[in-house]
Amino acid sequence: MSKDKHFDVVIIGAGASGLMCAATAGARGLKVLVLEGSNKPGKKILMSGGGRCNFTNLHITPERFISQNPHFCKSALSRYTQWDFIDLVERYQIPYEEKNMGELFCQHSAKDILMMLLAECEAAQVEVRVNAEVSAIMPIESAVSRYQLSVDSIMLTTRSLVIASGGLSIPTMGASDFGYRVAKQFGLNVLPTRAALVPLTFTDELKPLFSRLSGVTVDVEAGSSLKSFLGSLLMTHRGLSGPPILQLSSYWQEGESITLKLLPEKAMVAELLAIKQERPKALLRTILNQWLPSALVLELEARHWSDCAEKEMTHIPDRMLQAVSEALQAWQIKPAGTEGYRTAEVTLGGVDTDEVSSKTFEVKKQPGLYFIGEVLDVTGHLGGFNFQWAWSSAVAAGLAVG
Repeated sequence: MSKDKHFDVVIIGAGASGLMCAATAGARGLKVLVLEGSNKPGKKILMSGGGRCNFTNLHITPERFISQNPHFCKSALSRYTQWDFIDLVERYQIPYEEKNMGELFCQHSAKDILMMLLAECEAAQVEVRVNAEVSAIMPIESAVSRYQLSVDSIMLTTRSLVIASGGLSIPTMGASDFGYRVAKQFGLNVLPTRAALVPLTFTDELKPLFSRLSGVTVDVEAGSSLKSFLGSLLMTHRGLSGPPILQLSSYWQEGESITLKLLPEKAMVAELLAIKQERPKALLRTILNQWLPSALVLELEARHWSDCAEKEMTHIPDRMLQAVSEALQAWQIKPAGTEGYRTAEVTLGGVDTDEVSSKTFEVKKQPGLYFIGEVLDVTGHLGGFNFQWAWSSAVAAGLAVG
């Protein structure tokens, strides 16, 4: 560790956005220090994507991001795109693969992405300090510095200070409200935060139902009043998970019901009426077992059409088959809440984007102070979008600091 006390740029947070910003600024010849509170850099990178890091998506568009100002993300995303990051990955000869809907993952390990970022920082002579506790940040006026930081009882000065400390999701990885506290210290507006891309939980009679079905997956369209998402739903001991539920959690409001459409690709009423003619002796559950897990069919049968359980299709009235179709494709349920920050992939809300420049990420009323990545009120969809926001916002700030 160097004994230097002054830096052109100090970045707080050695996650995706912090390391990317450091490498970008360092490559411009600036003297850059990254401070990380935990014992190693890039912890969330390493655990992301099941350990294989879904580092971007082929289909990045501003519409796949949530913010009080939906236009804010456009500038950064257009200036450093997914193709730019893919070029960097390919330059390091990191093997990767596309999964569903444009999601790009490392073929081997998320370590490849972290090692690439650290190699970029090393090439740019960036210093990274771990276990670094920032206890105070003070604005100062001098010819070369704008901020003084107390770090492990040592005073450092810097001209540009970048907050890349992330949000509140997954506290076991070192997440904290540090960035929001800094924002409030400098009088910035911080929008309410909540867990996003997170499983939904239930406390009513559905909790034991989902618990009995824990581990069962089924293709659904899951919707709220604002959005709906297709994908494979996973039932858990506490409720519902899987990509469509995680996506929906970013839009779901507490107290609101959601609708599950099982077998979304089928016109169920027409299908059941046709089968009634073709297979009049069949039981309804025998038909449904072709398409849905049998354990789920039994639970739904007991809940919605127990009177017809042992009737042959020919003896089930058409109106009852219509009711069965509605139970399958318009199943309304009300979550009690979410699993919270403990398992949330990202944090919704954060530092108000009206406070910072969309071009440079510098605070409009506080020269030399920058906020990037998850700490801002920009939240991407599941599937590599939040990593791309980290890369794009980091590069924009890295080209502006100093």
